[in-house]
Amino acid sequence: MTNSEIIALVKREVVPAIGCTEPMAVALCVAYAREALGQMPERIEVMLSANILKNAMGVGIPGTGMVGLPIAVALGALIGRSEYSLEVLRDCNAEAVEQGKAYIDTGAIDIKLKDGITEKLYIEARCKAGGREACAIIAREHTHLVYLANPDGVQLDERATLTAEAEGEAEEELTLRRVFDFATQAPLEDITFINEARRLNEHASREALKGNYGHALGKTLSRPIGRGIMGESIFSHILSATSSACDARMAGAMIPVMSNSGSGNQGIAATMPVVVFAEENHNTEEELTRALMLSHLTAIYIKQSLGRLSALCGCVVASTGSSCGITYLMGGGYDQVAYSVKNMIANLAGMVCDGAKPSCALKVSSGVSTAVLSAMLAVQGKYVTNVEGLIEDDVDRCIHNLTRVGRQGMNETDRLVLDIMTHKQC
Repeated sequence: MTNSEIIALVKREVVPAIGCTEPMAVALCVAYAREALGQMPERIEVMLSANILKNAMGVGIPGTGMVGLPIAVALGALIGRSEYSLEVLRDCNAEAVEQGKAYIDTGAIDIKLKDGITEKLYIEARCKAGGREACAIIAREHTHLVYLANPDGVQLDERATLTAEAEGEAEEELTLRRVFDFATQAPLEDITFINEARRLNEHASREALKGNYGHALGKTLSRPIGRGIMGESIFSHILSATSSACDARMAGAMIPVMSNSGSGNQGIAATMPVVVFAEENHNTEEELTRALMLSHLTAIYIKQSLGRLSALCGCVVASTGSSCGITYLMGGGYDQVAYSVKNMIANLAGMVCDGAKPSCALKVSSGVSTAVLSAMLAVQGKYVTNVEGLIEDDVDRCIHNLTRVGRQGMNETDRLVLDIMTHKQC
């Protein structure tokens, strides 16, 4: 890929988002359908892939104090604006929340699984009123509108593109070497836009400490008991800052974060460990910028073959990116960055995604912990070898071994996790 193609790719994949991206994508799809209908619907039918349902069941919806899809659907129809993209509920306020609750109470919302689809990211919203209907479909990516019909007819239909090629096979032109060379050698002025991820996610981390969000893992780590156990170190500060931002996001705080590959938690995990390490290690601004690009682009590269949603926890991907960034900030070159990737895969392969929820902060902290340990070993030339597990000499083959496990090997795990989640006795 050329530099300009890589820059376009990063700008497409690293974007602001408010709230968990799965329910926000559902709200966005509903907003498209309601706008096409031209009035508030009397009934809303939403049909989802299993992975969307799994990731939207237990997560807070920004500005509502509520959890789950019904309020996201209601607000998508009431105040959602499609031009806001993944910040679709930016205009949410107390009055809108009360209206949303009232709309839910009417029984007008029907949410169910979509049968017979292979896409793991699929959202179909049908808005109906007065015998008229509008339909919107988002698939493959969280903001990728592939179908839109208003009461007068079809306005957009790109569903055929979904079957033209399998997800994750369209952009297989990156390698870890290309990622590293671009991040470390591209003209600095061409990549400074990545610093917006630092600004947004640092702000989210600081704001999180002002409340008691989710399980308050980040706040706990920053309190005397956390400092007493973990100490005052770069490591503890990385864990606290990263998990704080995740705490707030998963609990539904009205705080934007910079996402990566459609996930806010991935954006946080690819950003905050690198930022905190660079600040405390006194790296230069250029080094931080290049490390952030290395981290985010590595995560994007891995997600290309893994797919948007899978049974493999996204923190594995994003933390691998941050381990690369930290390794670079420690003075490591390409070989050491490749070592850090191998160390990450050897440790975290198989971490299960059981939906988006407040406890994701715990998984993020586990991934980030491993990122730091992997970087420390890598810069000393220590790495997991090709006689061990999924690891091969070729680091790109290691990455594809990991993504094969996530895309193919864990499909039954995905189904079982969803079955457990939808049949719990609460």
